[in-house]
Amino acid sequence: MKQNNHNQALYTLVTVFFFWGFIAAGNGILIPFCKKYFSLDQFQSQLIEFAFYGAYYIGAVFVFIYSSLVNKNILNYWGFKSTIVYGLIVSAIGSVIMVSAINGASPGDTSAFLYILAALFIVGLGFSLQQTAAQPFAISLGDESTGDKRLNFAGGINSFGTAIGPIIVALALFGTAKKSDISIESISLTAAQFVYVGVGILFILAACLFYFSKSLPEGKEDSSFLGASKAMTSLISITTILGVIFYFIFYQYIGLESGETLSESSNLLILQLNLLALFVIVFGLVFSNFLAQKKPDGWGAMKYPQLVLGMLAIFTYVGVEVTIQANLSDLLTTPAFGGLDESQVAPYITIYWGGLMIGRWTGAITVFNPSNKLKKWLYIIVPYIAFLLVLSLISVSGFEVKYFYAFALCVAIQILGFFIGKDKPAATLKIFGFLGMLAMLIGLFTSGKIAIYAFLSGGLFCSIMWPSIFALSLNKLGKYTSQGSSFLVMMILGGAIITLIQGKLADIYGIHESYWITVICFLYIIFFAQKTQSIIKNN
Repeated sequence: MKQNNHNQALYTLVTVFFFWGFIAAGNGILIPFCKKYFSLDQFQSQLIEFAFYGAYYIGAVFVFIYSSLVNKNILNYWGFKSTIVYGLIVSAIGSVIMVSAINGASPGDTSAFLYILAALFIVGLGFSLQQTAAQPFAISLGDESTGDKRLNFAGGINSFGTAIGPIIVALALFGTAKKSDISIESISLTAAQFVYVGVGILFILAACLFYFSKSLPEGKEDSSFLGASKAMTSLISITTILGVIFYFIFYQYIGLESGETLSESSNLLILQLNLLALFVIVFGLVFSNFLAQKKPDGWGAMKYPQLVLGMLAIFTYVGVEVTIQANLSDLLTTPAFGGLDESQVAPYITIYWGGLMIGRWTGAITVFNPSNKLKKWLYIIVPYIAFLLVLSLISVSGFEVKYFYAFALCVAIQILGFFIGKDKPAATLKIFGFLGMLAMLIGLFTSGKIAIYAFLSGGLFCSIMWPSIFALSLNKLGKYTSQGSSFLVMMILGGAIITLIQGKLADIYGIHESYWITVICFLYIIFFAQKTQSIIKNN
């Protein structure tokens, strides 16, 4: 009976995972639309992801600092359930602001674009609260040893939202996902109001569902806070320096008229400043762990090398997952990659995010404890059922699905990766990291359909990385597990920073060449899996 209650609670909990995926994937269609509608360069268009994913970091850091100051774990004090309700309400407020921001927005109206960024930031703040609470909540609903499997299951629902998001947003903006005779300038951005009105209502309904749910426990834990004053100082220092760097980055755009481009020197300066921001994050965390190894007092979870390496792994994983699709639309509009119109890219974004759904559904199979023989068959059957569902979503949008039949070969490669990994987080992470890096290299050294399929397959290989990185990073943290989890959620910041770097690389060197950054990200993930496996084994 207890297991049944856990299952009911888990099914209620995963509804918020759907929202995260829906909004995140919908941004992939909003980016190319806003780029053309507001006459932005590629870097400016990536500010959509910067605002959204940057909010995760700001929200998580604020909660940690506040908990440190009051010496009480505020999320455990509120309870995971209440925290999610508060987060949903904040996201609903962001949706209301979005509806107001895009009301009557005209082409080239950059002030409206700034309001859109503000609204996305507030939606992201709500998601930050939800995600910080939902991750440990899902793990707590049952045996801790199978917690990563429940995260995989929740991730599968999240990816279903990502598969639907691009189609719904494209339908709202263009009326169909395949029209090629639409002028962006002829479309009013207020068409997107219907999406955010609906999303805002769903946020409120979900908050009510959580608040009144009898199957979902409060999720309150011991609210005593494990002090980490030095870790707090380190995070405040990193955040302050990042704030100064981005002030100088955005200052380069002040006074720029709509449609006006920056000089070559300004573009190079912005790229250098973005790389400096990346250095500050990497050096700041590594140096903090170096100091913590000498004198652990005051560093909390940050004294564990596997956790700090994991923070950088989450940073690079979220960064590569987001940036592949965030820049994909611009890549597909180039002649070498089909020369598509902005209104035609939604199915490709859906295939990309659908790849994550395929992998996460497959990774969640073990949640249901099938026999070994049945599990082997499910590893083959489930991915293709998920693939057929993705094709069905694309077909509903009115796009020809025959263009994506060959993607079934990419799915087969992912299935092979699951069999080789044998449900071991480190091994699976290394295999999928290698396959992701190989796919990006193929995409970089080819063009046309082969390159498109290679880049799209990035979603397949990113699919299991979140729970695998979490499992390895939190291994042997003991009483610091909850704190370590909040540190990991902060590093969703990678979705903000990596996308900006690729956006500026695209402005300077070209959109195709900008994908070299994805190779570096996958390479670090491989390193993390190998290094962390060694650390855990030797401790």
